[in-house]
Amino acid sequence: MTAEMKGRERLPRWMKMQLPKGESYSKVKNLVTQHHLNTICTSGNCPNIGECWNRGTATFMILGDICTRNCKFCGVTTGKPLPPDAEEPWRIAESVHIMQLKHAVITSVDRDDLPDLGAGFWKQTIAEVKRQNPETKIEVLIPDFQGRKELIQQVVDAAPEVISHNMETVERLTPQIRSAAKYRTSLEVIRCIADSGIVAKSGIMLGLGETEAEVLQVMDDLLAAGCKVMTIGQYLAPTLNHIQVKEYITPEQFERYRTIGLKKGFTFVESSPLVRSSYRAELHAGAK
Repeated sequence: MTAEMKGRERLPRWMKMQLPKGESYSKVKNLVTQHHLNTICTSGNCPNIGECWNRGTATFMILGDICTRNCKFCGVTTGKPLPPDAEEPWRIAESVHIMQLKHAVITSVDRDDLPDLGAGFWKQTIAEVKRQNPETKIEVLIPDFQGRKELIQQVVDAAPEVISHNMETVERLTPQIRSAAKYRTSLEVIRCIADSGIVAKSGIMLGLGETEAEVLQVMDDLLAAGCKVMTIGQYLAPTLNHIQVKEYITPEQFERYRTIGLKKGFTFVESSPLVRSSYRAELHAGAK
């Protein structure tokens, strides 16, 4: 028995996940394969893939499936990416149409190798999805674009209903798990989004050694930056080569954070062990 298998045996009962199956799941899986699409559902080993794909939804990942950064928590492959695929925006837009999505979620790898860090491709993709699917609401989960406001503005100009950028963890732990991103830079990204009038959203993972006081500080920092929606989930190590889980947070503590967050002023707080960034994203477009 491998060490990874032994680690899985130690998962608490509330972290047990059912294997994805079902007719709708198979339909989405086939569609993703046929259209050569990348999804964070698969690249990020999302535990909600069965639930979301059975609802006929998926989070598309643009600009390839190789990231230029090497964050210690992320299961996406790191390396030298291929050039952007010029047909990818069209394929994603067509897939949204075929799936008849009312709410589409799009994310990407970091592309620090590109002169505009991928911002122009982001704008093009959102525009094409809107062109083919004028009734579909769009949420995007963007990288930090190195804090360059003119690049963030390109995404803002494309006018998705929600723009999300994840803090990932508390300020103290950020240098340990994020290879290039900085806590304060990410806050400024959120501020730029909020100042534009578009719904600003962010998320963190728990179980990396953070304290409750630090989690509450992230909430306060996000609210001060204008964030309206927050997601909180349990960190799970993609492999033994990634940073390992320090603690499994109980469902009761997640619920406590949800209650506190709502009292502090967030419009939505999705907080439970298996929550990921795009979980129940269709509810967040109307956040005020």
